[in-house]
Amino acid sequence: MLFNSYEFILAFLPLTALIFFLLGRKGFFQGAIAWLVCASLFFYGWWEPKYLVLLCGSIAVNFLVGSSLQRLHNRDAKLSYRKWLLTLGIALNVVTLGYFKYANFIVDNIQNITGIDYHLDKIILPLAISFFTFQQIAFVVDAYKGQIKDLSLLHYCLFVTFFPQLIAGPIVHHSYVLPQFAKPETFSPRVRNIVIGFVIFTLGLFKKVMLADSVSVYATPVFDMANSGGEIGMASAWLGVLAYTCQLYFDFSGYSDMAIGLGRIFGISLPLNFNSPYKSVNIIEFWTRWHITLSQFLRGYLYYPMVLGRSSTTLLYMALVFVMLLGGLWHGAGWTYIIWGGIHGLYLVANYLWRTLRGARRSHTSLARFGAGVLTFFAVVISLVPFRTESIAGTIHMLRSMFGIGGIQLPLQAGNLPFMNHLVDSNIVELSGNLAATPAAGIALTAALLAIIFLWPNTQQLVRNFLDTKYYRVEAGLLHQVTWKPNLAWAIIIGLIFISTIMVLDRPTEFLYFQF
Repeated sequence: MLFNSYEFILAFLPLTALIFFLLGRKGFFQGAIAWLVCASLFFYGWWEPKYLVLLCGSIAVNFLVGSSLQRLHNRDAKLSYRKWLLTLGIALNVVTLGYFKYANFIVDNIQNITGIDYHLDKIILPLAISFFTFQQIAFVVDAYKGQIKDLSLLHYCLFVTFFPQLIAGPIVHHSYVLPQFAKPETFSPRVRNIVIGFVIFTLGLFKKVMLADSVSVYATPVFDMANSGGEIGMASAWLGVLAYTCQLYFDFSGYSDMAIGLGRIFGISLPLNFNSPYKSVNIIEFWTRWHITLSQFLRGYLYYPMVLGRSSTTLLYMALVFVMLLGGLWHGAGWTYIIWGGIHGLYLVANYLWRTLRGARRSHTSLARFGAGVLTFFAVVISLVPFRTESIAGTIHMLRSMFGIGGIQLPLQAGNLPFMNHLVDSNIVELSGNLAATPAAGIALTAALLAIIFLWPNTQQLVRNFLDTKYYRVEAGLLHQVTWKPNLAWAIIIGLIFISTIMVLDRPTEFLYFQF
């Protein structure tokens, strides 16, 4: 079930909230939690009911392992027993994830290398397996460290399955969300929470349906052409990759907003997972703004344990690249995702080296920050080419088209531009009738979306006066005076946004991060 669907917005959400709060107001807190768990499982099973068995099995095994680790820690059991059980718990999660997500990829590569003819039927990737697996690995590790308090199976099920974050994150830490469900006031409907949640959800829905889906029509054909090896002009290539850059931004940003908004309706503050990453002035900052909870997981549960006690700078950088390679592989079973992760690993190493070489000589002028921001943005844009293409050949073809390697090709219509004849006669530019003209509407829409990304306040900035400062730290934006207020003017604006978005929900759509 998608957030941007009639069945979710008009049936599932209101019914789930109504029964949850009815049970809560009567003091049936455990019943309200049980209802929310059942509703979340129904939400997950709507896509493919058979994978409910996998989800429930994963929950049962991890709860058993985590509870056992916690009891062993409390009893000061031998460290070797605890390590053995921790290893078993992590291995079960990794093997499960590896089978469903990477088995076909591994078998295909073995066939390509060895020539062995072995057929493995296509394995359908269960929805959100990467998210709920990482979430539970963190739980098992924390249980080993003795950081888990007494936890019932029911509450653990809610921690894993809470539907706003189940499908595409954020990767929620148990210590973040469960204490909020322990508060009695969570089970009572509050107008403030419902209104703020609805506003955030509506803004996210608008980003996804009206912005991300609209610009996708200018990105998809270009990347399809790259994957098939067709001719792509330089202008079309740049429009395609910039359109995809905007599509991915508003798709992920929109989903993150909807998740936070839905959580707020139920009185829960979910962690910020997306914070205007394209405004970053370096790659290090970018990874504190993009997929924030994944970055925190990789840093806290993979990178720090790897480098603990090591002082060699080379080893630290190698560990950083390795972690980013795994981060790329987490996004998808394909060499292009690994390349994307490797690119960002090298970006981060270069960023840290630059900081070391620069030392205390740091420039904080507006011009320097602007230049750093432009450089960072285009570094990210280039890295998105392998992230979106389906093969290494498609990646190379797209990059060659973007940078005019082998000749700059433009559609015949470009011949009407000033000085174009001179460029053609000088063999700098080649006009081809096989290239589609770059659509003016695509250029205009992409430019408008980039302006929104860089100039307009993000959702957290718009509603910053109504966010719990315990969970959110929101910096002032360029237009910091633009904020949402509970007045008639904003009610009309949000109402119009919601109605206009609802009217086009029947268009074909998908969340890009659902495949991860």
